[in-house]
Amino acid sequence: MTDKQALYKVKFVQADKLYELYVRNVYQSDVQGFVVLENFVFESGGLLVDPAEDKLRAEFEGVSRSLVPYYNVHRIDEVAKRGVSKLHDIKDGKVMPFSPMPNA
Repeated sequence: MTDKQALYKVKFVQADKLYELYVRNVYQSDVQGFVVLENFVFESGGLLVDPAEDKLRAEFEGVSRSLVPYYNVHRIDEVAKRGVSKLHDIKDGKVMPFSPMPNA
């Protein structure tokens, strides 16, 4: 990357939604079993506003650090440039969340 500050695309599942976010910092938490996401990156103003990204921006507004259970994380990629943050509904069965607890 030409930019010295890394950028990561993180995909994780939360409440039947697949989140695709861009962050500057990802690391293992001191709390066992969690991954820390810090410094969320969203599009900064413009003529066109993506409603999905706007919803994510509002959800993570004021959040400096988010801890996500490691088994909810699907993928972490270091990327050269930021894309559009997305929120997908996974009730259609295309993404199956991993649950280490047996269903009762």
